[in-house]
Amino acid sequence: MESLTEELFPYRILGEESGSNSGSNESGNPTDAVIFVAISLVLGIASRHLLRGTRVPYTVALLVIGIALGSLEYGTSHRLGKIGDGIRLWSTIDPDLLLAVFLPALLFESSFAMELHQIKRCMAQMLLLAGPGVLISTFLLGSALKFTFPYNWSWKTSLLLGGLLSATDPVAVVALLKELGASKKLSTIIEGESLMNDGTAIVVYQLFYQMVLGKSFTWDAIVKFLAQVSLGAVAMGLAFGFVSVLWLGFIFNDTVIEITLTLAVSYIAYFTAQEGAEISGVLTVMTLGMFYAAFARTAFKGESQQSLHYFWYAKLLFVLIQVTFLVNDFKDEKVKLEIPALNAMVIREMVAYIANTLIFTLSGVVIAEGILGSDSVSDHGYSWGYLILLYVFVQVSRCVVVGILYPFLRYFGYGLDWKEAAILIWSGLRGAVALSLSLSVKAMQTHIYVYSFRSSDSSPLITSETGVLFVFFTGGIVFLTLIVNGSTTQYILHLLGMDKLSTAKKRILDYTKYEMLNKAVEAFGDLGEDEELGPTDWPTVKRYIRSLDNLEERQVHPHSPSKSDGHLDPTNLKDIRIRILNGVQAAYWEMLDEGRIMQSAANLLMQSVEEAIDLASNEPLCDWNGLKANVHFPNYYKVLQSGIFPQKVVTYFTVGRLEFGCYICAAFLRAHRIARQQLHDFIGDSDIASVVIEESKVEGEEARKFLEDVRVTFPQVLHVVKTRQATHSVLKHLIEYVQNLEKVGLLEEKEMLHLHDAVQTDLKRLLRNPPLVKFPKISDLISVHPLLAALPSNVCEPLELSTKEIMKPCGITLYKEGSRPNGVWLISNGVVKWTSKSIRNKLSLHPVFTHGSTLGLYEVLIGKPYICDIVTDSFVLCFFIESEKILSVLRSDPAVEDFLWQESAIILARILLPQIFEKLTLQELRALVAERSSMATYIRGEIIEIPYRSIGFLLEGFIKTDGVEEKLITSPAGLFPSQGNQSFQSAETSGNFLANLL
Repeated sequence: MESLTEELFPYRILGEESGSNSGSNESGNPTDAVIFVAISLVLGIASRHLLRGTRVPYTVALLVIGIALGSLEYGTSHRLGKIGDGIRLWSTIDPDLLLAVFLPALLFESSFAMELHQIKRCMAQMLLLAGPGVLISTFLLGSALKFTFPYNWSWKTSLLLGGLLSATDPVAVVALLKELGASKKLSTIIEGESLMNDGTAIVVYQLFYQMVLGKSFTWDAIVKFLAQVSLGAVAMGLAFGFVSVLWLGFIFNDTVIEITLTLAVSYIAYFTAQEGAEISGVLTVMTLGMFYAAFARTAFKGESQQSLHYFWYAKLLFVLIQVTFLVNDFKDEKVKLEIPALNAMVIREMVAYIANTLIFTLSGVVIAEGILGSDSVSDHGYSWGYLILLYVFVQVSRCVVVGILYPFLRYFGYGLDWKEAAILIWSGLRGAVALSLSLSVKAMQTHIYVYSFRSSDSSPLITSETGVLFVFFTGGIVFLTLIVNGSTTQYILHLLGMDKLSTAKKRILDYTKYEMLNKAVEAFGDLGEDEELGPTDWPTVKRYIRSLDNLEERQVHPHSPSKSDGHLDPTNLKDIRIRILNGVQAAYWEMLDEGRIMQSAANLLMQSVEEAIDLASNEPLCDWNGLKANVHFPNYYKVLQSGIFPQKVVTYFTVGRLEFGCYICAAFLRAHRIARQQLHDFIGDSDIASVVIEESKVEGEEARKFLEDVRVTFPQVLHVVKTRQATHSVLKHLIEYVQNLEKVGLLEEKEMLHLHDAVQTDLKRLLRNPPLVKFPKISDLISVHPLLAALPSNVCEPLELSTKEIMKPCGITLYKEGSRPNGVWLISNGVVKWTSKSIRNKLSLHPVFTHGSTLGLYEVLIGKPYICDIVTDSFVLCFFIESEKILSVLRSDPAVEDFLWQESAIILARILLPQIFEKLTLQELRALVAERSSMATYIRGEIIEIPYRSIGFLLEGFIKTDGVEEKLITSPAGLFPSQGNQSFQSAETSGNFLANLL
């Protein structure tokens, strides 16, 4: 392929130069191109105005206008003067340049505007239509052209035109869907397919184009070529997206740089793929746009986000026009387009029709020039009949493609019913992409002839007549699909009942109109009597508010119960769930702008809402389900706890995960609270609203528990999160305050900018160096633990030096029942839960230990396996002391030994007798053991008596009960008299016994 391109390249340049020289005398002033833009915009305004309220999309009128302008200039002896010169300048633009200048930006904008969740759900359907669908369509249309048309085209030429006509144009389709208001699901499938098969159709076109040039492919080579061009494009798009989004992370609130980066990366990616790597530039840019939609949509906050969308809809269009003419054949001329300052709120609405006006009008001009500029079509009148036949073939092939893939389209994603399949078939519009490719074939016919001549072939591979017919048939199909399909799609939507509002939505609209009327009355009452002009007349005011006419006599609540059925209407339930979830998502966007949540958290929160909306008809509110995995610690965090990594690294990642969970939970609870209040204020009290509000409250229980656990265990984390939010909120308030002073005229613009930049610097410092969670020093935490604080300094210091700081997430096992004791765990912060198979804990309401607990000490002292499982029930900061260190201090002082045995009895009391000691705090229990207990050692055969109103604990050894029935009791065990004094006989040579007097 490379050698063939190199061989053709000199002749292509020669052809272009000669063509340029020949046409230079006929061309007018390059600035005449602006006249064509102005005339097109005026005609576009008129078309949109006249067709408003009709079922004909104004893009259809634009194409007709373009054909009419081209026909007047090329088909009659009456030239249009300066307007005609502008038309000729536009129509002679190199088709490859037209694609290269317009396509990357349009593809990126369309891909970036798509919703990530919709893309994920519809991806399989889009791939089916854009992959196998394009191949099937290419084969069907190529076969029809080969066997039906009388032009004696080869298979390669027929398949080349078939692949060219298989591309549904994204510009035409998106314009149609936005105007007709199709459902979001159907719009995503059709728009995504049009974007993808734009790329695959161009790839197929390139394949057959090389075959027409004489290059041969085996089946293996074809598969390799298609895979390399498509998969390579996806990989390159992801690579450019990753690098550019990473770069965006280092840019702070600089709208110019952010927008310029998105513009530059779309073009660099396109040209790197198309010209450098020889893969699909269209698929590369499409992948890049979807990557931005997934990972960079929340990166643009506030003004930057609005400016980004306005830019892609407005200023970029003017830049593209200017670049096109600067590059195309008159580089020495200076063309300057003045862009007036426009209100940002109307840019998006205004420029939507500008882009469509220029593209579709230009398409019409090109069609007229291609047909009327050659005698091939006029000499063969039957070509018009074959154009109609080809249109039928295009529709039949589209129907066959959707029919073959229909079982798969129904199975994947959101599914597809027969009505949606009908719209999918009928909305396969063709547009500027197919037309540009056909113009490329016509423009290259000279170069192909040169190559054929050098190859000693007597006939060119594509004749001049064939090139003209390519433009004629492609332009005709573009015209017919827009005229016939575009103008009747809304009628078909209406015929199938797909443009009707559901009963629930109609009730909401009627209810809203009454609320609007009430708000209008309130607003009129608030206005009162004007100080300067006096009172006004409400009946006259109401007469001008025609949108609130035709209301029923009394307001009907949208959720009024049905007389025939007292059950809740599932349709109303789904409708209210979706509305409250939309309110939650809107609250997330507001919190992102306020700085309450970070970009990564915002992405997850938005995605959870979109997933819950999909399930709103069958399940209660479930947006929390998509957040659970991001609040709790994932499995791979267990690797951090394996001891391989330094403890500071483990603590850093653990605290970071904890902060992220706090952001998620706090935002979730706040957004649901806001949405519930808004729903109640709007809809009032109703059974359905109450059900959904209760679902929302239930959803927040786990998030509320998580924050409560963090507040108890690690309040430092919540403090830092709140500090960040408060600082960001104060700085944003200062920015708004300064801007408002400038707005009301109290500050000059220069003064406002000086203060604004100063506050922005503070905001940047906050985002770059946010406050961090600071835990007390390890030595301070260890020294305040009850166990070490009570030991003598000469005993405590060696233990402190050997202590290991460990942070454990929720659900991690500290030790298991029956395992060999290897040390003692000192709980500094957090909650752990105990369970045991051998010890019944049915009477324990709260089998947990918190701050100040000493776990595993009893087992280390007695030298036997652990008596229970200890699992973290929250994030836990603890310290570990090895058994050898404990045993070494045990032998240093008898008083220390007695203290350690008493300390171990505190935990035993909570485990063995929870019904008594669980009510006491650890501090109270520790004071009870220290002040009102005694410990004794007994030898075999001695009698142990437990006084009345006392409780004993057998710490070591075995004892037997005195009485009729002798029972053997093993340590550890709790002992207390049933009536009067209770006697026990020691069954072992020695043992420790602790009595707590109550």
